Order: sequence, then structure tokens, then C-alpha cells
Amino acid sequence: MKRAKRVRLEAAGWRVGAAEDFLGLSVAETAYVEMKLTLARALRERRQRRRLSQADLARVLGSSQSRVAKMEAADRTVSTDLLIRSLFALGSSRRELAAAIGRVPRRLKPRSRKLPQSRQIPRLKPRLGA
Repeated sequence: MKRAKRVRLEAAGWRVGAAEDFLGLSVAETAYVEMKLTLARALRERRQRRRLSQADLARVLGSSQSRVAKMEAADRTVSTDLLIRSLFALGSSRRELAAAIGRVPRRLKPRSRKLPQSRQIPRLKPRLGA
């Protein structure tokens, strides 16, 4: 998001943050989502580079155009396995696939963050004399 837009939103009372904070995702969950989005983008780019329509790719995969659209949108009903197999069907090499996965943002480092009060585990008070 552009800095000017962020400033305008915050001035209007909006809170701006990352999706993983809003959804309460762990670092591993965030990395998985980012990887799936990256694979979906790679599929779209590869299809467009080969000048194929979604319908053309669907024929290659033995699927439907709407399914290809869902794959490119990283729909939750699409597995990472299907994305990877589709990239291979388009002629991607293992090296190209690794490079695509390697483009996952480096911001996914474990960080210490305080959980909202509703998600914190209550601490038991020690009993005296027990």
C-alpha cells in the first residue's frame, strides 16, 4: 500500500495492518498462504507467456475453464498439489518451480507478538503453602 493512502486511512480512523495479524495466522500458516499465492501467480504468468487462454489450459489439464480461474485466484478449494501438477503440465521445470516458491516474501520471520486478550492462555496463580 502506498504511504499516502495509508496515512489517509489512518487519519480517517482506520487501522492498517497485515492480513496475518487480522486473521491471527501463525508464521507457518502465513508462509503456506504466501506460497500458494505465489504458485497461483506463477501459473497465470506461465499460461500467459505461452499465450494460452484459461480454456486452452483447461483442455491441457483435462479440467474446466472455471477451475483454472479458481487455480489462478488461489481459491481455497484448490490444492497446492494441483497447482504444482499444473505448472509441470505447462512445462515448468523443478528449478523454475523452486524459483517461484523462493519468491515468497522474506518478511515471514518468526516474531514475538502479543496475542489479543481473548486468545491468551490464562496463567494460574501459585497457591501458597501447597
